[in-house]
Amino acid sequence: MGMLTVNIDPETEKALTELTSDGRSATDVIREAIRRAAWRRHMELAELDAKRLASDPEDRAEAQAIMRDMEDLRAW
Repeated sequence: MGMLTVNIDPETEKALTELTSDGRSATDVIREAIRRAAWRRHMELAELDAKRLASDPEDRAEAQAIMRDMEDLRAW
């Protein structure tokens, strides 16, 4: 497992103090923050990709063709 050393400013130190006030360690808080940031980035990239695909006329036409082909499979 890697080790990370971070220099924090007063504002970040205040936030870290608040986030550890419930007894969690700074390590746990920072790990969670990094994981949440990675998840947010993943979602941002997925949204950008969805917008790109939505604006692609060929992709939209293909999706519509697939939906038409699947219409007979609908239960209602």
